[in-house]
Amino acid sequence: MIKYSLVGYDGSDASQRAFRFAVELARCTGGRVRVVWVLQVSEGGADACALMMADSGTQRAQELLAELATIVPDSAQLVDIELTHGSPGDVLLSQVDEHGVDHIVIGHTERGALARWLLGSVSSNVLARAHVPVTIVR
Repeated sequence: MIKYSLVGYDGSDASQRAFRFAVELARCTGGRVRVVWVLQVSEGGADACALMMADSGTQRAQELLAELATIVPDSAQLVDIELTHGSPGDVLLSQVDEHGVDHIVIGHTERGALARWLLGSVSSNVLARAHVPVTIVR
């Protein structure tokens, strides 16, 4: 039975749908949800560097918890969060072993073939390499 689901969250509609799905699943199974927000320096620029170098992570974590509460009210008691940096696929997969995650939930955003080729697809990467069940929410 699924007890600890991991959600890759970036604020997009797709990640919000994934979060909703994971919380409902946790409610049904008596489980928990680990929400991981991965910051890529190439995408975040100066803000990403500032977050990694300064201790503003605590403030951003509180903002993230507030944001998640607007998506699914009363979910705070089911949710653990982590803000980190790196390659999203690699970070999500490393979370599985580090935290005993037994299920991954990822939102899928449609991109054109060129964008997938240039940027890659986190969902494809995780799906190909994960050793736990993966649910991709559209």
